[in-house]
Amino acid sequence: MKHMKFLSFLFCIAFAILACSSNNGTEPDSGLFPDDEETPTAEFAKGADISWVTEMEHKGMKFYNATGTATDCFQLMKDLGLNAIRLRVWVNPEEHDNWCNKADLLAKAKRTASLGMDLMVDFHYSDWWADPGKQNIPAAWKSHSYEQMKTDVANHTAEVLQLLKDNQITPKWVQVGNETSNGFLWDMGKADQNPKQYAGLFAVGYDAVKTVFPQAIVIVHLDNGFDNSLYNWNLDILKNNGAKWDMIGMSLYPYWALESGKETSAGQTITDCIANIKKVSEKYNCDVMVVETGMECADNNGKLASASVLAEGKTMMARIIKECRENTNGRCKGVFYWEPECKPSQYRLGAFTEDGYPTVIMDAFK
Repeated sequence: MKHMKFLSFLFCIAFAILACSSNNGTEPDSGLFPDDEETPTAEFAKGADISWVTEMEHKGMKFYNATGTATDCFQLMKDLGLNAIRLRVWVNPEEHDNWCNKADLLAKAKRTASLGMDLMVDFHYSDWWADPGKQNIPAAWKSHSYEQMKTDVANHTAEVLQLLKDNQITPKWVQVGNETSNGFLWDMGKADQNPKQYAGLFAVGYDAVKTVFPQAIVIVHLDNGFDNSLYNWNLDILKNNGAKWDMIGMSLYPYWALESGKETSAGQTITDCIANIKKVSEKYNCDVMVVETGMECADNNGKLASASVLAEGKTMMARIIKECRENTNGRCKGVFYWEPECKPSQYRLGAFTEDGYPTVIMDAFK
């Protein structure tokens, strides 16, 4: 009897070791529909896109912590409670002093990696800004056919990511396009004119990411996170034409939603976005992330907003983070602030003072 008890004890130990050494299922699924059995990553991303930082530093901008100590911007973000950085990359921005080209991306990615922060790479597939109002084809690709354009997207994506890989940097997330609400690479990949070509261009971008970084989480990023009909329309185009993604990225800007008249209040904008996160995560069976958001930090004259406006921004920012963490059935995996380090005179929805100090808005991340 003692011998049997001893064997049973050994069996239990062996089973426990086997269970602990098995894959815990936290790696992202490479298809459109993740495995229902996999366990989501526990860590919630609190991040910021600070792609402007090298250009700002070049022009003499310095950043300070609350005690007045000059601090590297990346380190300051980490000290403020952030654990991830998002960086954009343009194809050939020679006319804009090469900021946000692949070399500039690498320099910033190295700083991100040195602090142990997670990295998101945001491909714009343009020589400069790409957003819902413009998705300009890079100059070098303008005369190319659809088939050539697919090769361009694949080669550029792989080339940039291989540069990171060669420098021992592994992004956790990669966006194939920036706010591609009506597609990208217009007019060839304009979703309302050439939906199949939009899906085809997205698909080769997805495949190129997986070729270099098979475990990277590929994001499809749309604006107006409160607009469920937009997400249904765009994502159905991709799904019905064979394109895949791993995560849905949303932009959520209560300020712009009110300015455009698309929403009636900042609070309602947040409420509608949370509802949309639940709907699309269930419909498409994938996780979601707010990859861009921001609060009012400046007045109409580019001066720092009043203390009450900044406090309201902190309150709304804290609400977004809290609701994304606690009220999305576990499907929202993070929130990123877009360019918080900006001066009020540079961008109205930053989160720093003119002389480089974080405002109370950033306290929402702590």
